[in-house]
Amino acid sequence: MEAASTCGKRLEQVKKLTDQLIALRKSALKGGVNDEQLRETLEESSPASGTGTFAVLRHGFVGRLTNPSHRVHLIVALGGVLSVALLVGNYELVRDYIRRTPCLVDFGIFTEEIFRPLVDCEMCRKLNAVAIERNLSQETFVEKYAYSGIPVLVKEGIVNWSAMSVFSFKFFQGLYRLTGRRANCHFFAYNTEFTTLTDALNGMSDERASCQPGEKPWYFGWSNCHAGVQEQLRKHFQLPDFLPANTEGTPLDWIFMGSPGPGAPPHIDTVERPSWQAQVSGRKTWQLVPSAECEAVCHSFNVTVEKGDIIFVETNMWYHSTFVHPGEISIAIGSEIV
Repeated sequence: MEAASTCGKRLEQVKKLTDQLIALRKSALKGGVNDEQLRETLEESSPASGTGTFAVLRHGFVGRLTNPSHRVHLIVALGGVLSVALLVGNYELVRDYIRRTPCLVDFGIFTEEIFRPLVDCEMCRKLNAVAIERNLSQETFVEKYAYSGIPVLVKEGIVNWSAMSVFSFKFFQGLYRLTGRRANCHFFAYNTEFTTLTDALNGMSDERASCQPGEKPWYFGWSNCHAGVQEQLRKHFQLPDFLPANTEGTPLDWIFMGSPGPGAPPHIDTVERPSWQAQVSGRKTWQLVPSAECEAVCHSFNVTVEKGDIIFVETNMWYHSTFVHPGEISIAIGSEIV
């Protein structure tokens, strides 16, 4: 009973202080800071020198915004979030409440970085390159990679997947034509002008979709939530052979597709589990950067994923960005593991 009462008091404190944070955000907007600046600062800034969960935030906000009034508003807003967490002594409670507060939705990246769990830097301290394996066995995968945080590239990891010859822009365009907006749980526009998967698949010209000279580059990603689409997708790929027999894929399939050029900008994920991603078309280079608390003892890596390869990465631990090489469009599909 006492625990429930304490939790209720803490939640009430969270609500009151979150209201203050909303007011701070409005003040910041009036002071000249906009939501795009908040997003761009975190997406484009590289990890700063120093350690701690907030190193990237401090570097990004203070380093990029030279206007003193902008700095004041942003520092006060950051202070508001930290005050909430410290006062109630429960980061998870604050994080979950902020996530559910519609008025704070534009602070998504901001709050995710603040409440991101610290990474154990031992997992990358001795790494000098991304591990490369061929014919990776289930035993080796479990022993070295499954939950260690160590990334691995599995060469020629796709065996007899019809996805390599079937998946294309036209294939996905036809597959989603009847399902529309109901088919994707999350859509990532990245550097495109599209706001939904429907817009991306139906609003792009054939010339741009096929990467004709002079056409604007594009790259986007989404997760599928439509059972009928999932059934069709999984006719053309299976779980990687190196995953243990008792491993299950999540109901979500993630697809990333785009023309040569920049892909996903630097970011860190907030997914539940480690994930794999198979390159079924094109050639894509990943840049992996250790989180801020590990940058003093761990290296950054570039690793190129060729058609037919699979990369396994703990994307909650590594900042990552991608670049698509010239040639055919890049299509990758993946999932988290259970």
